[in-house]
Amino acid sequence: MEYTVQKLGALAGISTRTLRYYDEFGILKPARINSSGYRIYGQAEVDRLQQILFYRELGLSLEGIKELVTAPSFDGVQALREHHEKLLQRRQQLDTLILNVERTLAQAEGRITMSNEEKFAGFKQKLIDDNEQKYGQEIRSKYGDDAVDQSNRKLGNMTEEQYAAVQQLEEEMFESLEQAMEQGDSASELAQKAADLHRQWLTFYWDTYSKEAHAGVAQMYVDDERFTAYYDKTRPGLARFLRDAVHVYTGAKQE
Repeated sequence: MEYTVQKLGALAGISTRTLRYYDEFGILKPARINSSGYRIYGQAEVDRLQQILFYRELGLSLEGIKELVTAPSFDGVQALREHHEKLLQRRQQLDTLILNVERTLAQAEGRITMSNEEKFAGFKQKLIDDNEQKYGQEIRSKYGDDAVDQSNRKLGNMTEEQYAAVQQLEEEMFESLEQAMEQGDSASELAQKAADLHRQWLTFYWDTYSKEAHAGVAQMYVDDERFTAYYDKTRPGLARFLRDAVHVYTGAKQE
């Protein structure tokens, strides 16, 4: 079966303007242009659009989706399996949050008593799931499933006090980094303090620490634009400065 832009837009619940943009962007080309100049889409394009909308729902950028679906190695069946797994993870996250709300209501009504750990369990699971969605593929390919799974378990089992300590460490690290960056020397005492705070922060999530892994993580902050954006949100160039400070700290880079 073939579809015009209008019919495919109505079928998928998106605007014709979006479909035209996908064509211009190079992520979803029509099967052909008919004699009247209209875009015509076939079954392959319908399936591709479904994949695109799946990825959009999961929060991927159009640039990232284009790189995935236009790659020669792209496997549609495997992609569907991955979509299914991510949706199951999202359902688990929602189920955890719903249960959290229900138990909180029950406590407010005097029917049960919740521990402080139970109150925040759903939110910690959401943080784990969000991190998996954003960075899981890169982190797992770099450090392996076992290391990532262990890190997730550590986060899920953190007490309220431990989680507060992690947040405090990160705030101190950012504060030290910004002050050190103003001085412009990644080998300065203040910059090395920030690198050490970063090490302490990492050990809350890692079972074991190594200088090589620390240096590798810092390099990833520069290589991956999503990590760069997180660190540069307060001051442009902060991710690169942290990388340099950590490389001095670990001996990966001599200045």
